[in-house]
Amino acid sequence: MTAVSTKAQKGVGMEGALARWYAGNTRKSLGEFQALARRIAGEIAAGSSVLEVAPGPGYFAVELARLGDYRVTGLDISHTFVEMARRSAADARVDVDFRQGNVSAMPFENDEFDLLLCRAAFKNFAEPVAALREMHRVLNPGGRALIIDLLRDTPMSAIRQAVSQMGLGPVNRAITRFIFRTVLLKRAYTKAQFEELVAQTPFRNVSYRTGLIEIEVDLSK
Repeated sequence: MTAVSTKAQKGVGMEGALARWYAGNTRKSLGEFQALARRIAGEIAAGSSVLEVAPGPGYFAVELARLGDYRVTGLDISHTFVEMARRSAADARVDVDFRQGNVSAMPFENDEFDLLLCRAAFKNFAEPVAALREMHRVLNPGGRALIIDLLRDTPMSAIRQAVSQMGLGPVNRAITRFIFRTVLLKRAYTKAQFEELVAQTPFRNVSYRTGLIEIEVDLSK
């Protein structure tokens, strides 16, 4: 395991009221987490070990644990999110190991997971190359990491369309569009920038897919 970073993430940490606001907004898109969980469940074998990096309130991890016999773990830098995610797992009566920690220095052994998911968080990591190297380290040989995140060169017209589909009220829609425009797009990466980051890691088998506002980076160890 690598040394602990002095700066785990960009900007203000997701704690307290800010974390609860985010959790409330994203819960309105629970169907998306359920769809992603069904997709991943269809791509992994029973008994697989799955790590979600930056799971936030834990919606995806809990939904995946509902679907089968998987060893599901979540690692988040936010103490508030870890507490929320643990309560969600307990309420759902599923076994998910949510831990607090830094993606750039994960508290796991080498070759521990079959699949790693990082959704909507990679752009916030202060040390993206260190995070990718840690993802490679904790994956089993032949394991897979899937990063799904905002694409930096997404036009605002697409952002407005995506936000309109989130089921938010007028005030939260306006706030969310503002955050996309002033913060998230500036932190996000283009496909070319992702390629530059991945080139500095041991990952060699990589594919990319883009959607309305997202890019999927699929990496195999």
